[in-house]
Amino acid sequence: MLKFIKGNLEAIDGVSIYPIISLLIFFTFFLVLFLYVFTAKKDHIKSLSEMPINEPTKIQENE
Repeated sequence: MLKFIKGNLEAIDGVSIYPIISLLIFFTFFLVLFLYVFTAKKDHIKSLSEMPINEPTKIQENE
């Protein structure tokens, strides 16, 4: 199966740029996520972590 994919990809001009682009997108996404987590205020993180506990469920609202 890989032979068919590799053969088709070798015929495309400039296909070697796609792995580089995907690596840059992957690295950028996780870098931004890392920066967000470490620069977020502790109060904001705590409020986000308590959201599922504090919000009433649909069953509780109907009663």
